Parts: sequence; C-alpha cells; structure tokens
Amino acid sequence: MREASGEKTVIRRASLADLETLRRFEQGIIAAERPYDPTIRQGDVQYYDIGALIVSPDAYVALAERGGAAVGCGFARKSPSRSCEEPPFHAYVGLMFVAPEHRGGGVSAALLAALKDWARATGLFEIRLEVYPGNAPAMRAYRKSGFEPHMLEMRLRLE
Repeated sequence: MREASGEKTVIRRASLADLETLRRFEQGIIAAERPYDPTIRQGDVQYYDIGALIVSPDAYVALAERGGAAVGCGFARKSPSRSCEEPPFHAYVGLMFVAPEHRGGGVSAALLAALKDWARATGLFEIRLEVYPGNAPAMRAYRKSGFEPHMLEMRLRLE
C-alpha cells in the first residue's frame, strides 16, 4: 500500500472480474493517444489481450484503487530483448492509465513501483515502455520514475 496526496493508493493484482474496468481504461488510453498517432484506426480498437495478460504467469496486471474505486492500471510482462541486446529478457510495461481526476497525485508512481517490484521478483532487471514523444505529461511521469529515452522509432508513410 502506498500513500499519495493524503489518500491511500492500494495496488493489487487484477483479476478477470476487473476486465470491464481495464477495457474501459484501455479505451481512455486510446482516446488520449489518437491525437499523437493518426494511424490508430477509428472505432473499436484494442491494444492488448488483457484477459490473457491477467492469467499469464509471465505478466502482472496491476490495478490502483483509492477508496475502493479503481483509478488506474498498468501491466508488466516478460519480453524477449533483441538477440543482440543484454539482458536477454526485460519487463515491458503497458496499459498505463490514471483516471484524469487522480492524475498528479502519485498513482502512476505507485503503479510503476509495483511493476518494478514484480520485475525484480521475476528476475528481470530492465523495464521498457513506449510513449509518444508529444505526450509531455506521460514523458514527465516516466522520467520522474527514472525512465530515460533510449531509441526513437521513425517511420515514413509511402503513398
């Protein structure tokens, strides 16, 4: 249990019973990211198979609660690194979401701390995530938690 802004933030492992809430949070992420990425299809889009992540022994889906209400989420999963990289596996973090009314109150820091704890306990000593360069609030939150930019993916659309 971690405290932020005077309110206790409880981080717990998500269960299949939380699937509807996690899918709603995922839609919040997609809506927030659409302005940064015009290639995200319109309509019903899902980034992750959240149910599979919940039951996977190689993943930890975390749910943040305040006052018994879900206010955020994130996951870490064991992922292979490129064959030329060390370490051979890392923790990939995704599905990071905090409800707008709870942003700036330490929820994302508590989620990331729990995901870091899981990664260490699993024998993973590097964490990677993806964030759009224009998403300044997310970049600030990740930098505050110790993340640094590593590689910028570039693309060119051919017409």
